[in-house]
Amino acid sequence: MAKTRPGKKDLDAYTIRGTNKVVRVGDCVLMRPSETSKLPYVARVEKIEADNRNNIKVRVRWYYRPEESIGGRRQFHGAKELFLSDHYDLQSAHTIEGKCIVHTFKNYTKLENVGAEDYYCRFEYKAATGAFTPDRVAVYCTCEMPYNPDDLMVQCEGCKDWYHPACVSMTIEEAKKLDHFVCSECASDADIKKTENIFSASPVAEDKLDSKRRKR
Repeated sequence: MAKTRPGKKDLDAYTIRGTNKVVRVGDCVLMRPSETSKLPYVARVEKIEADNRNNIKVRVRWYYRPEESIGGRRQFHGAKELFLSDHYDLQSAHTIEGKCIVHTFKNYTKLENVGAEDYYCRFEYKAATGAFTPDRVAVYCTCEMPYNPDDLMVQCEGCKDWYHPACVSMTIEEAKKLDHFVCSECASDADIKKTENIFSASPVAEDKLDSKRRKR
């Protein structure tokens, strides 16, 4: 943890100007950009301090959006995806616009509804080198891409892998109407074919085959 500088005192909390929202160490916040056309910056508050004139500053650890990283935004990056960087700054507390929640990737995919304040993070990012931790994640579908929670996917009853409709010659509308799905590789297996022929839809079975989609 950062040491308090001479003439400064640590604060437990800060109330965002013009609101009743209280920010504490560990909270994630939205910070006003210098250009009004840009989206707010997202940061995690590491420390809150005030000087003898009660000027309040926050030490923050920045989250980067994919487009702000060296590699840029890629197909599998979700609209609400952030990278926790090793970039720290000391900023005026008055630049905090609001609070937000940065979920783990797993928790984000379980949200029933994604709000404007909801984000997620599955990578840490070194700003100087562009390196990510972890440097490998699970891939899915025939395109072998990491999971993007914004994209509709269907699960094969046989191999349990997830597929983008377009990658298996299917439209989004067709995928939404599916009662069950078997990929081409599994469909060639006689046992899977037999299972498919005797399959009867049930709430339990449908839960297993539920198309993954986050509503915006």
